[in-house]
Amino acid sequence: MNVLEIRNLTKKFGDFIAVDNMNLSVREGEIFGFLGANGAGKSTTINMISSLLRITKGEISLLGKNIVKENKFAKLNIGIVPQDLAIYEEMSAYENVSFFAGLYGLRGNLLKERAAEALEFVGLGDKHKDLPKNFSGGMKRRLNIACAIAHRPKLIIMDEPTVGIDPQSRNYILNSVRKLNEMGSSIIYTSHYMEEVEELCTRIAIVDHGKIIAEGTKEQLKSIITDTKEIWIGVKNEERLDIDALQRISGVISVQPEEQTVKIVSRGEVGNLNWIIQQLIKDGVEIGSVEEQAPNLETVFLTLTGRKLRD
Repeated sequence: MNVLEIRNLTKKFGDFIAVDNMNLSVREGEIFGFLGANGAGKSTTINMISSLLRITKGEISLLGKNIVKENKFAKLNIGIVPQDLAIYEEMSAYENVSFFAGLYGLRGNLLKERAAEALEFVGLGDKHKDLPKNFSGGMKRRLNIACAIAHRPKLIIMDEPTVGIDPQSRNYILNSVRKLNEMGSSIIYTSHYMEEVEELCTRIAIVDHGKIIAEGTKEQLKSIITDTKEIWIGVKNEERLDIDALQRISGVISVQPEEQTVKIVSRGEVGNLNWIIQQLIKDGVEIGSVEEQAPNLETVFLTLTGRKLRD
């Protein structure tokens, strides 16, 4: 089933339409990438899902329940990891997690257990008495996550969780996202680092000017702008190339030999690299390098929106 359903969602600020009749669904058990440049409507949508903004028109349902009519249910089943840190510098790590878990309705021994469990999960169990003001940027980000997951929400919204941190903390957080998903949480993931989205997300939606302009798997989005790929092979004796034999390989569209290089254009959906390599070896061609180039998500985003994700 869908953990989240957005139907005809609209948000106006005066005459300005920030979100324009949006329809979107997030399936239970998936990591869903939600991409948009600044001002595209992404943050406004997230704020409506998390009940921080009123809906002008339309409906948002969580696990089949309207989040406006069932507001308490929605809050208990959504965890928010905001882009801007939401922690108290003068409270200990444990006190921070306990405070936010209490807001989600946890009490007594269950609150204590879940707070300790969340800190262990993000690798801060041994720092439970320490003050966040003494933490590194990466540790603060991890504490931010612990505050959002102690109540074990069904849906976790992660808004730029790795912005401005060191590579080690970034990898820790990415692994934590995978583990949370494996433990049963559905995740909406936003990032300006496209490689994170490519690595993590099962489906992706691109929002621009308040509308969803593209949605699907990575492969589906890439196929929107092209259905071909380029294979560049470095060769040291190109005179032995059998151009006709290469062109007969399934999926190959064209073969263009250049000085110590052969460029092969192929249909993107055909996995024919092994056949190409085997043909070159059969012909006695000495291979120096192989590079397969297909459009990445950054290219897709730039093509569809006319601007880079970080703009």
